[in-house]
Amino acid sequence: MSIETYLNHPTFGLLFRVCLVEEKRELFSTLYAQRLFFLVDNSSDGIEFEPIGRAEAKVLVENRMRMVRRTGMQKEYDQLQFVHKRTFQQG
Repeated sequence: MSIETYLNHPTFGLLFRVCLVEEKRELFSTLYAQRLFFLVDNSSDGIEFEPIGRAEAKVLVENRMRMVRRTGMQKEYDQLQFVHKRTFQQG
């Protein structure tokens, strides 16, 4: 079962969640082009969007994959592998 999460950016519109980066920090991308990436902090002060480059976003996903693999969370690792391939290995 796949649960998709969306967030509305004030300028760029609908974003989808690529993955959790760490507690209260998630990576989002523009819904259609998947070319703009945002690190989203969800704190008690509210939601903050930090634009990041494609290369940095890819590194964040790969780091998360390594951490998840080390902790033995195979299902999440498989999901991250799929997300990585779909998001960063397209032409």
